[in-house]
Amino acid sequence: MKLSAFKFDIPSSIIASHPLENRDESRLMVIHKDTGKFEHKIFKDLVNYFSEDDVMVINDTKVFPARLYGNKEKTGAKIEVFLLRELNKEMHLWDVLVDPARKIRVGNKLYFGDGELVAEVIDNTTSRGRTIRFLFDGEQHDFYKLIDNLGETPLPKMLNRVAEASDKERFQTIYADKIGAVAAPTAGLHFTKQLLKRLEITGVDIETVTLHVGLGTFRPVDVEDLTKHKMDSENYEVLHKTAQRVNQALDAKQRVCAIGTTVMRSIESSVSAGGRLKESTGWTDKFIFPPYDFKICNALVTNFHLPESTLLMMASAFGGYDLIMEAYQLAIKEKYRFFTFGDAMLII
Repeated sequence: MKLSAFKFDIPSSIIASHPLENRDESRLMVIHKDTGKFEHKIFKDLVNYFSEDDVMVINDTKVFPARLYGNKEKTGAKIEVFLLRELNKEMHLWDVLVDPARKIRVGNKLYFGDGELVAEVIDNTTSRGRTIRFLFDGEQHDFYKLIDNLGETPLPKMLNRVAEASDKERFQTIYADKIGAVAAPTAGLHFTKQLLKRLEITGVDIETVTLHVGLGTFRPVDVEDLTKHKMDSENYEVLHKTAQRVNQALDAKQRVCAIGTTVMRSIESSVSAGGRLKESTGWTDKFIFPPYDFKICNALVTNFHLPESTLLMMASAFGGYDLIMEAYQLAIKEKYRFFTFGDAMLII
């Protein structure tokens, strides 16, 4: 398919800059693939579409405050460092983006807070990319605590606002556990403890995978021929327990629902030659766009994404291009909220 097939206009007024007060009161469009029917619900109604022994798979990654503001040695020039991923825990070596890039060279020392944290630039990786080493001698948990204190919640630039204190909680799922993401798996932001409890009472099994969402999730596609687009690699893990339970559900012809595109990428990156979900860990750069034959999940919860995004392309591959494009036009007409803090769809 072509990139231009995913081009359409959305009014800026429906891009949600803030979350709703109650997570599970966002709107939910239910899309039935077999009939082409659309239903307009509230997210907490999700429980009504699942039965005992169905399986939901969530992403338990945890966002860390990846945006650091500091000063360059000698000149004191203000700089921004965006932590992308940790390359070596023992050496505190990180892959980062810097701004302004022209002022930050190999050998420079960067100071954060009141000199509480110092880093040295080790290498240039791209025009804005650098490898830096934090000069820190303490315990690992003390290092992360310092990052937590000094860093800012890495809200997507497209929200066009500064991070607020409440974002530390709201740009995080309630079940976030394993630190490593620079963006939240947004489909999971709608879940509350009460909703999870209702699903549990219904008999729905909640299983986890981990995919540490990288900044590449927001990277625009800049080629018309989608087969030429390359995704950034992201670290993921599918546990044996999750694979076993999902395979049992498939054998029993139960519903297996991926909560978000990150879960779907993890699962589709872990399919055996025999079409079973297998235990897996590593890096995935899997790019899913129409047409695509999904091997495991038969349901997907995902937010309303921006035009020409890889997330929209995956949703279109799962729900069918024509049906999802129709759903998006309906969502715009009905003023559904889009993007990170927006509303969701359930495709079944």
